[in-house]
Amino acid sequence: MSITRQSSDAIAKRLAAIPREIIAKVQPAIRRSVEEVAADAAALAEASRSTGSLVESIEATGPNEATPAYASEGGQRTAHDLQGFVTAGNRDARHGHLVEFGTAPRIRRDGSTTGTMPATPFLLPAWRLNRTRVQRRINSAVNKAIREASQ
Repeated sequence: MSITRQSSDAIAKRLAAIPREIIAKVQPAIRRSVEEVAADAAALAEASRSTGSLVESIEATGPNEATPAYASEGGQRTAHDLQGFVTAGNRDARHGHLVEFGTAPRIRRDGSTTGTMPATPFLLPAWRLNRTRVQRRINSAVNKAIREASQ
């Protein structure tokens, strides 16, 4: 499914209609889920460890928190009330994308080629490992918050 401007606006409108007390009760489930995905990403990134800087740079950003300074749009992007991020990278580790997706040979100016690095995915597999559990946890938190709010 592609997200168009129209569908994005529709989602934003629906999210704005959610009562604050329900959002507050769902945020701990989101935070816990983001931390679990980050922990699994760090465990999966161990396979590519040379200095450990990449593994140590993996961070969880919970609802209403800003991304770390060296993440994409670092320090400028804040998670929504119902959103979390897992980021990899800091001043010493700017190569997470190269580890995740691998590298292809490049031709240097002198005609020689660089080596390749096979992909060692860690972020996407961490999400795939946790997706079902995250969805169940958040659905459960939403349903519980709605039940409590309706009593």
